[in-house]
Amino acid sequence: MRTVDLIYRKREGEELSPEEIRFLVEGYTSGQIPDYQMSALLMAVMWRGLERQELAALTDAMIASGQRLNFEGWTTPRIDKHSTGGVGDKVSLVLAPLVAACGVAVPMMSGRGLGHTGGTLDKLEAIPGFRTDLSLPEAKAQLQKLGVVLIGQTPEIAPADKRLYALRDVTGTVAAIPLISASIMSKKLAEGLTGLVLDVKHGGGAFLPETEQGLELARTMIALGEDRGCPTVALLTAMDRPLGRACGNALETEEAILALRGEGPEDLLEVTYALGVEMLLMAKIEKTPAKARQRLENALSSGMAAEKFEQVIEAQGGNPKVVEDPSVMPQAQAVEVYSARQTGVVTRVEPRPIGRAIVAMGGGRTTVEDTVDPSVGFVITVKPGDKVLAGEPIASVFAKDAAGVELAFEALTAAITIGDRLQEKPLPLVSHRVNRDGVEPLGPGAKKSGREAATGSRKG
Repeated sequence: MRTVDLIYRKREGEELSPEEIRFLVEGYTSGQIPDYQMSALLMAVMWRGLERQELAALTDAMIASGQRLNFEGWTTPRIDKHSTGGVGDKVSLVLAPLVAACGVAVPMMSGRGLGHTGGTLDKLEAIPGFRTDLSLPEAKAQLQKLGVVLIGQTPEIAPADKRLYALRDVTGTVAAIPLISASIMSKKLAEGLTGLVLDVKHGGGAFLPETEQGLELARTMIALGEDRGCPTVALLTAMDRPLGRACGNALETEEAILALRGEGPEDLLEVTYALGVEMLLMAKIEKTPAKARQRLENALSSGMAAEKFEQVIEAQGGNPKVVEDPSVMPQAQAVEVYSARQTGVVTRVEPRPIGRAIVAMGGGRTTVEDTVDPSVGFVITVKPGDKVLAGEPIASVFAKDAAGVELAFEALTAAITIGDRLQEKPLPLVSHRVNRDGVEPLGPGAKKSGREAATGSRKG
């Protein structure tokens, strides 16, 4: 068969067979199909989509392009969590050691920043010496010893996805639900999981801002997981404003450490608990949401979660002193306070201008080769609905020079809107729960259907 014929057929909206999908994935992974042809195919998929059989074949071919983690004979439940990305989203840094401290093995494979969104690996690498490039045997050994490992995609896991992911980033084909689903699930299903919890973002700072898009993505990934024997649940969480206060790699890592001490922002802790409850229920560590929530709170208040993070840092080559003293991470050279321009009510805090500014300040990448400055970013202390006075400090800027401060102030002026009153209610922190049986609305005013909200209001 010829690649160009398959591109033409997909462009015309025809369905490709599993054999043809495998031919394309294997040919691209081996280098026989060039970037320009695969780019054309990706754009055809962007416009035409994939049928369920095509998506299944693509996901399976990507998994088969590499190795799988094998835990045969090890009975400890293995649950991972994946976020579709946002601004200020440092949940993974809190959630992984917290859930591991409760007795669940968490083999968390994460990514780097993409576009305006931050990446867990970049946040972890703000810790001096921290290694995210563990080999598969190293990752497996640490998981079985500590119950948690925080790594990037290894060369052995879904190498087809690694090539396709990089190509999508530079060809404008990131925001395609079939491609997002196959990319995420091929990696997760190769981890040897017994369950997966998805954090699907919606709102202005998400890759797919509309709620219905988020639900479609959640349903698509859940079907891929369930069809392959991996129980999968998704929560839709808010990304119409940054999560927490800190935005930027070192600043977010510091805030995650504060959260592990029980001192983190309320919204960050609520989203973390909601996802953690789902992970403990899936692992059958607890039988009710209320008991799962209590176990998580106990692991945090007792210091067990912070201690687990300290163990992970040390095991992966980082400086464990960061848990007691976050100032061992890189520090910004220029720090300035940003004040409210007028008296009124904060009506919006837009995540995208904040995320883009971090990239422009050096805290993200515009090319794969770019070096990241982990010290730059923002701490934003207001949320939509807060009342402020003119001249009141509402954010701090962390930059490498005066030009970075100026750029950051422009971004804050664009991102933070102050008016007479709140025009539109912010999205609920956790708005929907999705599983193989369907969609359940959550949050204030939602009609319950047997299970209460994962943020702690569900009955025990």
